[in-house]
Amino acid sequence: MATTVSFAVGSPTGHRTVDVSYERTGSGEPLVLLHGIGHHRQAWDPVLRILALERDVIAVDLPGFGASPALPEGLTHDLGTMVPVLGSFFDALGVVRPHVAGNSLGGLLALELGRERLVRSVTALSPAGFWTRGERRYAFGVLRAMRGAALSMPMPVIERLSRSAPGRTVLTSTIYARPGRRSPGAVVSETVALREAAGFRETLDAGRAVEFTDDVPDIPVSIAWGSKDRLLVPRQGVRAKRAIPGARLVRLPGCGHVPMNDDPAAVARVILDTSRRPAAASAPAQYA
Repeated sequence: MATTVSFAVGSPTGHRTVDVSYERTGSGEPLVLLHGIGHHRQAWDPVLRILALERDVIAVDLPGFGASPALPEGLTHDLGTMVPVLGSFFDALGVVRPHVAGNSLGGLLALELGRERLVRSVTALSPAGFWTRGERRYAFGVLRAMRGAALSMPMPVIERLSRSAPGRTVLTSTIYARPGRRSPGAVVSETVALREAAGFRETLDAGRAVEFTDDVPDIPVSIAWGSKDRLLVPRQGVRAKRAIPGARLVRLPGCGHVPMNDDPAAVARVILDTSRRPAAASAPAQYA
């Protein structure tokens, strides 16, 4: 069941109250899960049960997405704001340096949290920020088209499409390699989440200036990429490995941009293996 926590964050014009919705389950060392742009915490549902066997799992609706309202006036949806917001979120929950796993935008945020030493390990699934200009323009164009379709499609059409595997393919094949596996209810819910995402436009606009080039030393880092990622193409993983030489680079065969639904066991294994690695450990690429 989702819970909402409120906490204060500093802004140029004074402190502002931020509300974040999250779901918490399991026991063990804390593990925070961060979704991608236009998505919501339920993107992690396929792996929650596995992860919760070993970890105190905290699946977050990022501000402006899912059940979390947009950031209040004075705070912007960019990396410079979101990283301290997430740090304050950890403090509000009494969580000290959790493990973190993120997908797409969430993967970029996870890496930034690692660079700021706010977490003890990072698993980034198809993280944003390792694109060329052309690849970024392509990805942003696809995301805008997805958002436009979600905004224009009447609910009865969404619900009707969700009831068949071909219809679910129409709605979600850009992010899943195996969209037919997604349940009808999940497809409806995430399509609604995309069209109601209050932080979508500002987050996407802020992403135009993003390029991740710094190392993330001294903590375990894994970067995993689906071999069938149609949004952020897999060759971006090679650039990520060059930027973060100590990272383990893992190929997820047959997975799309949001791999948690395509192969839950493989994704959970990567996350748990990363969280078990000792600090300062490095690993060679496992990418082909």
